[in-house]
Amino acid sequence: MLNRETTDERLGKRGANNVMRYFSLFMALAYISLGIFLWFASPEAFSLSPAVQRTLGGIFVLYGIIRFVRTYQQHFKKSNDTSAR
Repeated sequence: MLNRETTDERLGKRGANNVMRYFSLFMALAYISLGIFLWFASPEAFSLSPAVQRTLGGIFVLYGIIRFVRTYQQHFKKSNDTSAR
């Protein structure tokens, strides 16, 4: 039999992690974009009152910012574990 490495072994399990990293960033930007769209869309575009539409837009923007910060801290920020010693 051939003694070949699996894809996960060759990639060092980085492949799926990279996909999740960028997908999480994409979703954070999608929530922010949706919130901005809701905030500035005309009230006739949706069957919501303008106050509800702006509140929902603000919630989406806030959630997108929180999700972006958490994703950045989890996947992109270098840890300082070695400097604490």
